[in-house]
Amino acid sequence: MTGKERAQFRAAANGLEPEFQIGKDGVSDGVVAQTLDSFNTKELLKIRVLTESCPDTPREAADKLSEKIGCDVIQVIGGIIVLYKE
Repeated sequence: MTGKERAQFRAAANGLEPEFQIGKDGVSDGVVAQTLDSFNTKELLKIRVLTESCPDTPREAADKLSEKIGCDVIQVIGGIIVLYKE
């Protein structure tokens, strides 16, 4: 993915609301399944990581999801992850 494409996806994600949250269980099988379900209807997802209760940092959670699902991490800012899968 080029930097220009990544910038376009970041701009498109600004208007999105987080689809769901990653909490105290971290990146569990349920989160992976929910993410895959969401990717069935959308290409771009915004997910909130509850930093107080999640055992992983937002970057670690994004990397784990990316590895398990095969999606691209567009950005991680604070507790918000933006993922893309064609």
